[in-house]
Amino acid sequence: MPHLTLEYSANLADNESIGRLCKTLAQCLAGQRENGQAVYPLGGIRVRALRCEHYCIADGRADAAFLHANLKIATGRSEVVKKATGHAIFMLIKEHFADAFEQSGLALSLELNEFSEAGT
Repeated sequence: MPHLTLEYSANLADNESIGRLCKTLAQCLAGQRENGQAVYPLGGIRVRALRCEHYCIADGRADAAFLHANLKIATGRSEVVKKATGHAIFMLIKEHFADAFEQSGLALSLELNEFSEAGT
């Protein structure tokens, strides 16, 4: 762990752009530190993106777009670490889509969940 899943509307970005974002976010997760130690094991980092071909946003405007990020981490991280990780990821997503946001608006969201080891 961590596993980061991005769900995004098909009108938001092309495969190349999403691929770059996935790589950037994986590097961000690998770079998270607490007391000089890596927070997340490199071998456990997964970033994947799911393009949503069928969707309806609010009033159905054709130019409306979204990206929802769902980060699942193993239990046991401090609140400080969780907040720092979420903030770092969300800032990178906002930066990546700054132009799209300026042009037509964009719904961005991030959810952080702790994965129960009982469910593994």
